[in-house]
Amino acid sequence: MSQTKPEKEQEKTPTVLVVDDNQQNLELLQAYLEDIDCRTIPAHDGTEALEIIGRGAPDLILLDVMMPKMSGFEVCKKIKNNPQTCDIPVIMVTALNEFGDIERGLDSGTDDFLSKPVNKLELLTRVKTMLKLKHLTDKLERTLAYLSEIEKQAQMAKSD
Repeated sequence: MSQTKPEKEQEKTPTVLVVDDNQQNLELLQAYLEDIDCRTIPAHDGTEALEIIGRGAPDLILLDVMMPKMSGFEVCKKIKNNPQTCDIPVIMVTALNEFGDIERGLDSGTDDFLSKPVNKLELLTRVKTMLKLKHLTDKLERTLAYLSEIEKQAQMAKSD
């Protein structure tokens, strides 16, 4: 009975998609993220963000709420309603702090919030935590897929 071994785990550099229509905010968030081991990809609006996600899922999304064309709420809802992207953690970055806005963000599926102006230590702490959680979730999914394959092979061997 041949068993497929789990792929050799390669520690890949995590990718963070940073979405903000304000160029200064985008550059600031990217500069802050230089302190941790990650690759950042900028997007200037929700439409561009969804196009980038369609080409390859990032490990984390930092998403501005108030943007032209498509709000962060709408973008988040599209990400979370898509089976291919629903597991990508989203941190909404917002100047909004009314309870209704927070509730709306939670309804759209966000995983966390950061208030503007962004505190660098808070940003780095939350990003590191979300990336670690994503890494562990991905590892668990790979392990479960491997175990499922072994189980199938064992059942096939029994029926022979």
